[in-house]
Amino acid sequence: MIRFLHGADFHLDSAFGALPAQRAAERRRESRELLFRLADYVNGHDIDLVLLAGDLFDSASPFRETGEQLAAALGQMRARVFVAPGNHDWYGPGSPWETETWPENVTVFRERAMTAAEVPELDLVVHGAAFTGPDQPESLLAGFTAPADGKVHIGLLHGELDGAEDRYDPIRREEVSASGLAYLALGHVHKRMEPLTLGRTVCAWPGCLEGRGFDELGEKGFYEGTISDSGEVSLAFVPFARHRYEILEVDVTGKDPRTAVEAALPPDTAGDLYRILLTGETAEGGAGAAALREALADRFDTLEVRDRTRMAEDLWQRAGEDSLRGLFLRELLARREAAEDEAARAEIDLAARFGLAALDHRDLG
Repeated sequence: MIRFLHGADFHLDSAFGALPAQRAAERRRESRELLFRLADYVNGHDIDLVLLAGDLFDSASPFRETGEQLAAALGQMRARVFVAPGNHDWYGPGSPWETETWPENVTVFRERAMTAAEVPELDLVVHGAAFTGPDQPESLLAGFTAPADGKVHIGLLHGELDGAEDRYDPIRREEVSASGLAYLALGHVHKRMEPLTLGRTVCAWPGCLEGRGFDELGEKGFYEGTISDSGEVSLAFVPFARHRYEILEVDVTGKDPRTAVEAALPPDTAGDLYRILLTGETAEGGAGAAALREALADRFDTLEVRDRTRMAEDLWQRAGEDSLRGLFLRELLARREAAEDEAARAEIDLAARFGLAALDHRDLG
């Protein structure tokens, strides 16, 4: 039986542009440290084979020390390691795949065509290919069929299955079915996908190893699997990231906002980056997003609180008053009733809140 680890899309040296500069630099350092945690996992779980399906770097020209640390971490793994460069870290002149000295246990696929690497001690062959530029408009699996020689055959590629556009190795389902591979390890899709079986081939995307923004939510990690002597594949997802990005929507209608948020939060959020969206109806002062963020910030790695509440309908009833407040509300109410969509109404609600706060000499923050 072969034990393997399948990871992809580390995107080392990502900018983390949404974070403050100091925190972004810390996250980049943490990403490099994660590599050595991964090496410890490989060695502690008797992994035979490590399959890394591209975009390990965020660009084809990362910082030199990042390449050095990746090489050092992979060299610590007591396993054979295979890498298929992707569209971000494509193989070419000056790329770290060419300039870095990779350990003996590491094989980097460098051709824009499927090539074979034998692993005799496991009676196994790994077939892989590389992006050699930022685009790969033709499927790298097209026309490929593994030989029927009694060995276990695995594929390693960065690409999409039936992609919407032909830019990132658009693999077709029928190509996977005809490949003769026991397992096809894929990268490029940052959201973990449940394994697919096409023909006799199991294929999967593990998603990115760690989220980098609020478009990469939830648990991140890798697949750990086994391949039996008969070629049967079994997979389990292993959450591995120290930080998660999460978006939490909380309806605070008729509630104290802080109490409502605390009731909705899971118990342990210390390492996570949260965006909390406050919804529902509130009084003139809104939900107090700034104060809420200040009160809860130490429970998170990073916290955003956004007030998406609307003014309670009964507040607009004061538009009938014979006062400056009534005149102000009547003008906005007419615009609100004529608004074309919810976004326009939300802007008018916000204007009403700030206007009423000004009339009452209150500070909305």
